[in-house]
Amino acid sequence: MDIKVNIRPEGTEVSLSGKLTFAAHAAFRTVVTEHVDRPGGQAVTLDLGGIEYIDSAGLGMLLLAREAAQKHGRAVILRGARAQVARILSVSKFDLLFGIRP
Repeated sequence: MDIKVNIRPEGTEVSLSGKLTFAAHAAFRTVVTEHVDRPGGQAVTLDLGGIEYIDSAGLGMLLLAREAAQKHGRAVILRGARAQVARILSVSKFDLLFGIRP
């Protein structure tokens, strides 16, 4: 998985591409620790447009990011998910936990 971080005045954007599975856990956790689990800034946007596949571990990592952001009063927005990934997010009721944008 490839991860790119863009810090803007309106918030942090994390662009993800590849497969969001347990194999990506260490890299994802590092990004969460360095850029999400900290005060300041606005919402955290996770751009999922490049994610080809997500499994239950990947869903857990999204929840990890949400929990880290909420500790500091920040929201997490999921954006740009492809049809298959969007379907998994919907079936998993992530639309009730995250802001989801096209």
